[in-house]
Amino acid sequence: MTDEKSAGLPVPGTVVSINLSEKKTVRKTPGTEGVLVVDRGFEGDAHAGDWHRQVSLLAQESIDKMVAKGLDVAAGDFAENITTTGIDLVSLPVGTTVRIGPAVLEVSQIGKVCHTKCAIYYQAGDCVMPKEGIFAVVHEGGSVKVGDKVTVERLGEDS
Repeated sequence: MTDEKSAGLPVPGTVVSINLSEKKTVRKTPGTEGVLVVDRGFEGDAHAGDWHRQVSLLAQESIDKMVAKGLDVAAGDFAENITTTGIDLVSLPVGTTVRIGPAVLEVSQIGKVCHTKCAIYYQAGDCVMPKEGIFAVVHEGGSVKVGDKVTVERLGEDS
């Protein structure tokens, strides 16, 4: 088997939190495990559905930037489903496939437009999710949990 470095793929990261909420526009509740459903997203999460942003991911390193600005924020506070560490999520082009435990996701969008400024923006004058969050669709489902590796299987066409 070829390792990631020799294949030109990013070094794997790790899941540090699985975050879900039953309502949109609220911070998600951090947890240790969640079930991804093909073409839907996480079971029980308000953002799951038949669209291109079924799952959101944000790096702990991005959250740490906001902490450095004086905010008391943590995993789930940016409404991300999966918080990772050790992988440069925002550098993954659209079309990239990522394996997390048994699940396979395809990056469908990098960042997003925030039409209404969130509470975090008003506290810090900035928010990382619109610039550094990524979104994906679920191609293979299964139970994902804290500690699972986040491994790039194939880079998207824009790489």
